[in-house]
Formats: sequence, structure tokens, C-alpha cells
Amino acid sequence: MLEMRQVSKVYRTAMVETHALRSLDLHVREGEFVAVTGPSGSGKTTFLNIAGLLETFNDGDYLLDGENVRGMSDDARSKLRNRKIGFIFQGFNLIPDLNLFDNVDVPLRYRGLSAADRKARIEKALSQVGLASRMKHFPAELSGGQQQRVAIARALAGEPRLLLADEPTGNLDSQMARGVMELLEQINAEGTTIVMVTHDPELAARAQRNVHIVDGVATDLSLEPRHGRLRAANA
Repeated sequence: MLEMRQVSKVYRTAMVETHALRSLDLHVREGEFVAVTGPSGSGKTTFLNIAGLLETFNDGDYLLDGENVRGMSDDARSKLRNRKIGFIFQGFNLIPDLNLFDNVDVPLRYRGLSAADRKARIEKALSQVGLASRMKHFPAELSGGQQQRVAIARALAGEPRLLLADEPTGNLDSQMARGVMELLEQINAEGTTIVMVTHDPELAARAQRNVHIVDGVATDLSLEPRHGRLRAANA
């Protein structure tokens, strides 16, 4: 589903050269739920941006669903991203003046879908996150956990093969965070591949695999559910 081979990313200014990723290798199989952890500044955000085709990279190869994105034009990356990838951010990024239905509708409009197709997708997605009865409400009328569910519905409406979540529970209390995590687990059980960046070790432990990034290098920590033991492995 997602495979990075020796991917490197360097940010350069007139005075400084920063190696964000260093020959990173990572393979996420279709249907997996992978948590990505690591300290601040370790390269997690850069990895997620490259995985989401929001940034390019300097060296290596990145295959998304079998298609190598290296050297793709901005337009080609944008089209591939719209077809294959959904995003969930720490900040819900909802438009306050739009109700839930219209918030979920915004990215679908850019895909040129018919009004009937969009309506069916929106209603299905809001139903999946338990907010079908509130589609005419506005973001300010919802709790933080509910707003994050709307953000998840917005991603789901695009029917992505890959869902990228950047600290999806970072702005939520522990109870709301558990609810969002349970929803993500349900979405994953229905077949969507999920890669989630998190600082929360409890949430990371609930994923099928935990990839730890330090200084731009990934180490795959494979969890054995029966015994609760972690073992180092190659990504």
C-alpha cells in the first residue's frame, strides 16, 4: 500500500542544511493500522507530508498503492492524492460558517462529483461517525470530540484507500480521545489503511504496529498482542 525505500529529505537555507529524513525505509501493508511515534523534530511531520504527497523528497522511492510518485508533477500528485488519501489533523480545520453537511461537502466539490453522489457520500460518512442527525448543526454547537468526528467524516467521504492522521486526539481530553481512537479502529476494521502520528504511547500501543522515528530514521516496533511485548524489527 505504502512503501518508502531509502527516502531522504533535506531542507536547505543559505546557512543551514537540515536532514529531516535519512534513507528512511517503511512498508505499510494494505489494511494495516500503523502508529508513528518519536520526539519533536524527529521527522514525523515530514514523513507524513511526503506520505500524503504534500511534499517532495530528495532521494529514494515512494510507492503508493504500487505507483512510484518520484518525479511526478504537482498536478499528477494532486490527482493521486485526491483519489487515494484522506487526512485528519490535530486542528479540526472545520469552516465555522458552514454546517456539518457543507463542511464534509467542501473537498468533494473539487472532485467534480455530482450533487447526488456527494449527498450520498456525505450522509454515509456522517452516519459512520454517529452524527447523521446533526448534519445541519454548525461546528460551534459540537464538542471537541464531535468536531473531530466531522473531520474524520470529511476524510471518509472521499473514500480513501489510505487515511493519514496527524495527532488526531491531540486537542481532546482522554475520554474523547478514546472515542476517536475506537472510531479509527472501526474504520480500519472495515478495510481502510491508517497511518497515525501520535505522542500518546497508550494510543500507539493500540495500533497493529508502532514505527518510531528518531533523527529521520525509522525503526519498526512490532507489537505481539498476546504477550504485550515489543521487539525491534526492520521497517
